[in-house]
Amino acid sequence: MAGESRRAVLAAFAGNLAIAVTKFIAAAFSGSAAMLSEAIHSLIDTGNGALMLYGMHRSRRPPDEEHPFGYGHEFYFWTLVVGILVFALGGGMSILAGVSRITAPRAPENTGWSYAVLAAAAVFEGISWYYGFKAFGAERRGRGVFETIRGSKNPASFATLLEDSAALAGLAIAAAGIFLAERLEAPWLDGASSVAIGVLLCLVSLVMVVESKGLLVGEGMEKRTLERLRALVQREPAVEHVEKLTTLYLGPEDVMLAIELRFRAGTTINDIRATLTRLKRAIQDEYPRVRRIYLDSAAIED
Repeated sequence: MAGESRRAVLAAFAGNLAIAVTKFIAAAFSGSAAMLSEAIHSLIDTGNGALMLYGMHRSRRPPDEEHPFGYGHEFYFWTLVVGILVFALGGGMSILAGVSRITAPRAPENTGWSYAVLAAAAVFEGISWYYGFKAFGAERRGRGVFETIRGSKNPASFATLLEDSAALAGLAIAAAGIFLAERLEAPWLDGASSVAIGVLLCLVSLVMVVESKGLLVGEGMEKRTLERLRALVQREPAVEHVEKLTTLYLGPEDVMLAIELRFRAGTTINDIRATLTRLKRAIQDEYPRVRRIYLDSAAIED
């Protein structure tokens, strides 16, 4: 799953870099505000891809004395930065460029350049979207799109898909704006399409920021998963009662589990050790993401 996410981010980075250059060239020749917004959008997406790859790299650093649980949360931090950049630079600059063109309308020129670049960009963005959708699909497991985004602990899976989906929608809006501005002789429509692209980017960034913030603050496993874990622990003959299960995602593939339980009266130390060994093996076989398991020793009775 982690490999799928990385391939999706790499595909998006390579595609956006090539698209950004061609869009800026088309914007210079056509003078279209919508095309300029699309160029800015692709440039921001390229930088965002680089930041996410950097975050992935940093999050894989091994634990040390200052960070005993590793650097997994650093990936969440850089994803939060990406969301803020999409809002401030992508959305904000597109809206400003559109408002400027609405207040001082100018008809797009050499629109053939714009249409050619938009068509090529749609192909590259479609390829990138495919890889993003493939990575996102590995997270769905029969759930709906919004439910998957809410439940996902790997922001690369949904961030890449959201950005690529916004990019494809933005291309359609830009093409419509240029076409209508030219055919209806209403240059302000070109600016309006730029504003629409900016609003779309702001909405996407809002989702990314909210989800990344939650992961950075600290989220645990889903309630259904905790119920299955509780049942797994409770099946052990030596366990009388599971008091509490606490989980925390330290990274997309790294979960810490703390168990508070009560053993049956008369359980020997050797039985407790054997039980804990079986529990650890069973939990990690069922949930490989659970890499750290801790037991509250105060819950053990003589």
